Amino acid sequence: MARTLTWAQLASILLIASFAVTDLSGVHSSAVNDVFKNFDGHRRHADRPPMILPLHLSPLNSSRHRMDLAGNSRRRQLRKSEHHTNNARMRLHDDLLRNGYYTTRLWIGTPPQEFALIVDTGSTVTYVPCSNCKHCGIHQDPRFRPDLSNTYQPVKCNIDCSCDNEGTYCTYERRYAEMSSSSGVLGEDIIAFGNESELVPQRAVFGCEDMETGDLYSQHADGIMGLGRGQLSVVDQLVDKGAISDSFSLCYGGMDVGGGAMVLGRIPPPPDMVFSRSDPSRSPYYNIELKEIHVAGKPLQLSPKIFDGRHGTVLDSGTTYAYLPDESFDAFKDAIIKESFHLKQIDGPDPNFNDICFLGAGRDVSQLSKTFPDVNMVFSNGQKLSLSPENYLFRHTKVRGAYCLGIFPNGKDSTTLLGGIVVRNTLVTYDRESDKIGFWKTNCSELWKGLHIPGVPAPAPVVPFSRNSTIEMSPTPAPSGLPQNVFPGKFQIGLITFDMSFNMNYSSARPNFTELAEFIAHELEVNASQVHLLNFTSKENVSLARWAIFPAESADYISNTTAMSIILRLTEHHMQLPGSFGSYQLVEWNVHPQMKKTWWEQHFLAVVVGVAVTLVLTLSTFGIWLVWRHRQLAFGSYKPVGAVVPEQELQQL
Repeated sequence: MARTLTWAQLASILLIASFAVTDLSGVHSSAVNDVFKNFDGHRRHADRPPMILPLHLSPLNSSRHRMDLAGNSRRRQLRKSEHHTNNARMRLHDDLLRNGYYTTRLWIGTPPQEFALIVDTGSTVTYVPCSNCKHCGIHQDPRFRPDLSNTYQPVKCNIDCSCDNEGTYCTYERRYAEMSSSSGVLGEDIIAFGNESELVPQRAVFGCEDMETGDLYSQHADGIMGLGRGQLSVVDQLVDKGAISDSFSLCYGGMDVGGGAMVLGRIPPPPDMVFSRSDPSRSPYYNIELKEIHVAGKPLQLSPKIFDGRHGTVLDSGTTYAYLPDESFDAFKDAIIKESFHLKQIDGPDPNFNDICFLGAGRDVSQLSKTFPDVNMVFSNGQKLSLSPENYLFRHTKVRGAYCLGIFPNGKDSTTLLGGIVVRNTLVTYDRESDKIGFWKTNCSELWKGLHIPGVPAPAPVVPFSRNSTIEMSPTPAPSGLPQNVFPGKFQIGLITFDMSFNMNYSSARPNFTELAEFIAHELEVNASQVHLLNFTSKENVSLARWAIFPAESADYISNTTAMSIILRLTEHHMQLPGSFGSYQLVEWNVHPQMKKTWWEQHFLAVVVGVAVTLVLTLSTFGIWLVWRHRQLAFGSYKPVGAVVPEQELQQL
């Protein structure tokens, strides 16, 4: 009898996945353009990372869009009986509240060019900046060069797309509520999902940017990966090709942890996963049927219809926080305050916003449930999604041990918008084939690390070693997710150096390198004393800094595991530095072997100790001899009573 894998094992397999990206762009109805206008103020909150929300999308009219949905639905109905075993398993990078999004790695072209893309269930187009872009920011990877890809083809103008002024190529344009935008031409090329994915590379249509503005221009990530419903969506394209089943899953890491995984394709749901119906005709976004919210086991006194206004309850991975209609927000806020009466309310991190913040819960996230109440979201089928405090709170950025509500009022808009904070440490399965969305509480950041099933490969992410590196990488994957034998033989690492270029002008004032070193140490998870600046040069708007990572004070070398972790964080652009330092790019890195010490260097301490001990013993011995000698002289001058002594003449007065 065949062995049956447990859900924990299956979930772990999928969570070994690569990393995903977030953005919003795929509503085809012009009526939706005003849905998220009320979120513009929240988008610019200085302490809340930005949300990317659609304002104007596809030029297709709504009736045609409905026809396309119907056609796609019929095509997918024919594939329901098909069994797809190959999924795209992709890791998620970054942190929701620190970065405002999650990213994944995607490779485009032949040979492949790598990009970090924001994953967004509210976006229906995937786009990256192109080499001929007239106005694109400096992002973490080089721009896409169509001329270097042997398989790139521009999409020629046709009746199903908007065309350029010459009527030659198809174009796209996306505008967002925070006044950012992206536009360019549509191209087709090979896209690959990383060496942790079973899915082979596929041809797909994507956007080649020639203009980006606003936050899209200044963000660290390269572009957007659209996971919404629509013909340009990566999911729709893969489904229409029969490459995957009509389903995908996202799993966001918890507070202070980040990371996670994404799977394109169907996975077996765990037995205790809770589901809500998702009606594609109700809204172009992924919606759920929310009926009640319970705080500490008590339902809020609200009409169930309040969560069905406008576009209903929308689940959007590209939005950071959650937004409720005003009436439901007031009831939720009052219930949380009532249950947290023993905590002190304090001002929020931004004086421009009236945040609801509490002090006195401590810094241990695992203990927050002892202080804050549990929250349950009840669906129309009676099933409940339990929310822990990390699903509705975020850390106060200025007061240690303080937390603020990550749920906000939606103003005049009656739509309920549930962002990524609500589904942290929750596996969310978007079962588009069955028109439902599933939720399962789990540890998204850690679950995949402990899985070792025979026969199931767990290849490591590609590590682009520097040309100047003194070592070579073996392609053999290790069960831990890191390459084996990266450092040949008994290679001991004495130093890691890396060069970073900044696009900020430091001609008038040099940056605070002490502060920057502390940030780098935090991002690389090493002690601040290990990070040293070796050199810094600045010319016009480009600055170059060379840094070195030394072994810890108690060690002679950097362990291979620690070195591999540092290298992965560098090459996969995990470091997120404050905006005051500008955006950066990793130029190159090098690993230097531990320098062999001379006999004197190896035994210097022992020699010093030996000399010191010898000196102390010598001085002690000499001191003892002096004391003994003094006593001997004293005893020698003593004469017993009655002894004959020479008579001495008295001295004159």
